Order: sequence, then C-alpha cells, then structure tokens
Amino acid sequence: MFNIKTYWNRNSKKILVRLKRLQGTPYSIAAGFACGIAISFTPLIGFHMILAALTAWLIRGNIIASAIGTIIGNPWTFPFIWAAVLYTGHFLLGHTQIATNIDFLATFKAAGDALYSLNWHKFGQDVWPIIYPMLIGCIPFYIASWIISYKLMKKTMDKLEQRKQQKQKEETA
Repeated sequence: MFNIKTYWNRNSKKILVRLKRLQGTPYSIAAGFACGIAISFTPLIGFHMILAALTAWLIRGNIIASAIGTIIGNPWTFPFIWAAVLYTGHFLLGHTQIATNIDFLATFKAAGDALYSLNWHKFGQDVWPIIYPMLIGCIPFYIASWIISYKLMKKTMDKLEQRKQQKQKEETA
C-alpha cells in the first residue's frame, strides 16, 4: 500500500543527497534550489527548467540546484498549484465571476497549439483569459516559496557544510 510519508521521506533524502554533492556555496545551492521551486508556481509549463536556470544565473545561484528545485512541480502537485494561482489571480484582479470547471490540460494543449501555429487570435481567445490570472496569481506564491525554501535550504546547507568541515578537522587531527 502506498504511504505518502515514506514516499516523501525517501525522495526528500534523495534530493538532499544530490544537493549535497553539488559544487558551490551554501548560498548558491540554496538560491538555485529556491529558484526552481518558485518557478514551479508559474503557469509557464515547458519553460520551468529554462526560467529556473535563468533566474538562478541572475542571482548567482547554482543552476543544477535550480533544475532539482523544479521537481516540486510534478503531475501530483500541478493541479493544486494551478487552482491556487488561478483563484489567487482572480482575487487579486478583483474578478467576481470565476469559472469553476476549467480543464487545465486542455488549456495548456490549446496554448501549445496556438503558439506552435502562431495563431495569436486563438491564444488570446482561448488561453489568455485563464493564463493571465494565473500569471498574476503566481506572484505571491513565487515570492513566498522562494523565501521559505531559500531559508530552509540555506540552513540545511550551512549545517552540512559545518559537518563537512568538522569531519575534515577530525581527519587531519
């Protein structure tokens, strides 16, 4: 039987091991990881890795850590993220009428089709009314997730760095 706690513990340990092996300062790894997590809250599916790498590069974060951070956005979490950012966006825009039966997969497929064919009319008609509130709604999630994940990861990376230095001191003594 599937146990979410066991799944979470196992995967979080794998992620931490990967981050621990990266070259860089605790700041760069934590900042890069935070960029990946924060980008996962945007509706820009298909561009998360590129945007995470770009934002990590801009703030001198670790680009590989940013790619690892994008794991937070996955088929299990996206429906919750999309709903949260959409309704937050509608709230921030002051909309009173909100559609409750949105098919996100169909919307993102329509976006891909419209962009692939450069059909801006179709994009504006079918996709923009859903993507725009999501872009606005993702801003508070982006900021909050970046700050929280950065602080937690920085603290963790600092502890790992201290342990590594302590171990080196013991080996040389």
